[in-house]
Amino acid sequence: MKEKTAIITGGSRGIGAAIAEKLASLGTNIAVLYAGNTQAAEAVCQKCRDAYGVEAKAYQCDVSDFTAAKETVAQIKADFGTAHILVNNAGITRDGLMAMMKEADFDAVLATNLKGAFNMTRHCTGLFLRNREGCVINITSVAGLTGNAGQCNYAASKAGLIGLTKSTAKELAPRGIRCNAVAPGFIVTDMTGEQGENPLLQMIPLGRMGEAAEVAEAVAFLAGAKYITGEVLRVDGGIAM
Repeated sequence: MKEKTAIITGGSRGIGAAIAEKLASLGTNIAVLYAGNTQAAEAVCQKCRDAYGVEAKAYQCDVSDFTAAKETVAQIKADFGTAHILVNNAGITRDGLMAMMKEADFDAVLATNLKGAFNMTRHCTGLFLRNREGCVINITSVAGLTGNAGQCNYAASKAGLIGLTKSTAKELAPRGIRCNAVAPGFIVTDMTGEQGENPLLQMIPLGRMGEAAEVAEAVAFLAGAKYITGEVLRVDGGIAM
């Protein structure tokens, strides 16, 4: 994957940052999209440049905004020439029981997690078609496979991502463009807390939470797997088997 360019949404921290660094370690140039934390996004790019000698640039973008996504992809094309890999990782949570959930909280999660992935895929498809190759990797969740009490909005968005993945894969396969998904389980990030703090450990067959780097390994595998499309790869310690 040397000298290719990857776009990672939600790339300023957690799983997104780990994906950016992993792909950079393979020689891939990196475009990091972020919502608000400019300092964190720039730090990820600086690490990619310093540690791996690749090009890396940060772009502030609300992926739920169709026009903003289009303009950002156009700027990436101007800066990098094209893009070959898209990782739709941007996501938010607004947890709550369905009976008490505000409409705005449901809409916000669907807009970022699901529509954001559509927006970015839609606007990157033209680049991929011109390249006669491309790879989309959607970061879904085991919540999209099994559901999760208190997360009807999040689970719905992640289940929708799986449907989007499979439809995109079927549409674009004849043009040499692949689309897969990675479904993490409980991963140690700023959002989930540390291993010892989480009461859900006993539910995980492997007995521990996952690391962001382990999700990044799965993304890197799918980015280079030329004969895999429409697949959902769980990285969950066995919790959803």
